[in-house]
Amino acid sequence: MSRGYALQADVSLRAFNTFGVEGRAACLVTVQDAEALPAALAETRIKDLPLICIGDGSNVLFVGDFPGVVLRQAATGVAVLRDDGAIGDVRAEAAVGWDGFVDWSVAKGFAGLENLALIPGRVGAAPIQNIGAYGTEIDEFVTAVEAWDRSTGRTVTLARDDCGFTYRDSRFKREVDRWIVTALELRLPRRREPRLDYPGVRTELGSTAGNEPSTVEIAAAIRRIRRRKLPDPAVIGNAGSFFKNPVVPTDVAQNLIAANPGLPSYATGAPDRRKLSAAWLIEACGWRGHREGDAGISSRHALVVVNYGGATGQQLLALARQVAESVRARFSVELVPEPRIVGARF
Repeated sequence: MSRGYALQADVSLRAFNTFGVEGRAACLVTVQDAEALPAALAETRIKDLPLICIGDGSNVLFVGDFPGVVLRQAATGVAVLRDDGAIGDVRAEAAVGWDGFVDWSVAKGFAGLENLALIPGRVGAAPIQNIGAYGTEIDEFVTAVEAWDRSTGRTVTLARDDCGFTYRDSRFKREVDRWIVTALELRLPRRREPRLDYPGVRTELGSTAGNEPSTVEIAAAIRRIRRRKLPDPAVIGNAGSFFKNPVVPTDVAQNLIAANPGLPSYATGAPDRRKLSAAWLIEACGWRGHREGDAGISSRHALVVVNYGGATGQQLLALARQVAESVRARFSVELVPEPRIVGARF
């Protein structure tokens, strides 16, 4: 690693994805320092191969072997760039664990990330996926994303408005073969009105006797909720929510709710669009707790596709396709996967 990166050939991917599926990559490159990226990518034996970047592999499903390069970053620097006592600008490198970064920000007295506690993965994945939970999305705080542009062979810093953020999406996800995210910069306030209206959050916090809960208390409450609802990938293979909540025209949502009382829907910020609960749609089709061999749908949450131990990527994908087809047939709603599927189309 003295040159800032290391290469391994013919590497098993089982340890590098939270589904725990087997597959092999032609090459694994671990980059300790973002400045070493050009040299790593210029290596003759990997230059012309397909490349995928992963962190903890918590948002990817490998469907078979990958005949290319898996790139993992290892730089974990975190810093406060500016702080005027009311707002701080912070920077974290791509390999920083996301949940640890939430704890770091809260410990520093910053607000905003507490509702995003316990989301799996690393900082580098946050802008790609535009991660969000419990009424908060990361794009609210992004000031810049540092990334290696493979099309030009240089590092660039993209301002928030250049990142193309939408619901669980960004230009980094849409142009997946172009960008390697190396760092994230956020602007975080020291005080912010808590977001507690997402179902279950106020109940979990309990009575605060008229006092505003702290960011520490909110983050702890979010973690308790997530641990109850979602299976731990360290115990049973999964990548969290497998499907995005579908966004549909408002009139479509209204008609579906009229025909299916109890179907949750949420505002999107656009009066002509509503977000529906993918979990509710899937559960209504009878999939929660379903199992086919070692591929299944969690009994704890209908959005979670799980590997009970020996499922292949092909088997997990086949089950997810069945789920989506049943929702399409019953509700005429398309479900879109959240994880990146490598080796097949959904």
